[in-house]
Amino acid sequence: MRRHVRRLAGVLPGTRIGRIRWPRRTPIAPFPWHYWWQAHLLDCLVDAQRRSAREGRARAIAATTRSVRIHNAGSWINRYYDDIAWFGLAVQRAGGAAGRWGPSAIEAICTQLGRGWTEDGGGGIWWRRGDNSKNAPANGPAAILLARTGQVSFAAAIVDWMSDTLVDPDTGLVHDGVRVGPDGEICEVDKRIFTYCQGVHLGACVELAQRDGHQRWADRAVAVVDAVRRRLAEPSGVLPGVGGGDGGLFAGITARYLADAAVRRPELSDAAGQLVLASAEAAWDGRLDTALGPVFSADWRAPAPEPRAGVPESDLSVQLGGWMLMEAAARLQRGG
Repeated sequence: MRRHVRRLAGVLPGTRIGRIRWPRRTPIAPFPWHYWWQAHLLDCLVDAQRRSAREGRARAIAATTRSVRIHNAGSWINRYYDDIAWFGLAVQRAGGAAGRWGPSAIEAICTQLGRGWTEDGGGGIWWRRGDNSKNAPANGPAAILLARTGQVSFAAAIVDWMSDTLVDPDTGLVHDGVRVGPDGEICEVDKRIFTYCQGVHLGACVELAQRDGHQRWADRAVAVVDAVRRRLAEPSGVLPGVGGGDGGLFAGITARYLADAAVRRPELSDAAGQLVLASAEAAWDGRLDTALGPVFSADWRAPAPEPRAGVPESDLSVQLGGWMLMEAAARLQRGG
């Protein structure tokens, strides 16, 4: 917060926004501002407030919610369905702390997500308007949000599509996405494996297991945790990093939903919890202490270097990933 969070334009009262790098590069350009990084900043603030409620933090939650809309030209919506799903999740978790803007944000975002579903490629929500790809980073968080706001059948349809289309039958890991041709059929599968694709699939399965109760959701949750443990986190048991930029958030998102699974699903408490705690121990041991607080490494398996221009550790995304991980570990501790 001390390194990255400032008023909009540095001066606008009642606002909070995350600067994407520290130390700052000059001159400072207003774009890109990374809408979805701001969503995870808000989510981390909510985590912290649930752990230890403070009046100042509650004000920061409301200010950050409002500031995203101001910076986004007065709208909650942009062309990326994954961006708005992430922000909707954070606002929904914030509840009344998001201020009077919360309900309108969730309504607008859920309506837009509904418009993103088509039968092209067998179903699923597009990654962004005007594109030909459908992927896990858009569909996973959308399904979690829709389930949490009562649209369980819609969420189930999304996750069934993900399971049928994106889960590798040999490894159990979730591919990034697919591209859809002009005929509405899948023409390419993007088989890249990212940690957060596993995390959002897990999160959606856990949410549906709690709300729907069909056994397939619990079975799929167990399968994806096992795949992450055996194929991504071995031999150290620590979730791997992928550098800075957007990738700085990937492992932290996975840790969030692993902790959620460990607390809410007894069959996952050990396997999912161990991944979170091993990663948190490694990240904390590898932190760099500064006068403005700890700096986390972009790869929790390695020590953090001094943040400077061109180093991933200067990115807000990397530091939010470390913050998410610590909150995930704290949640496990609170949950026993």
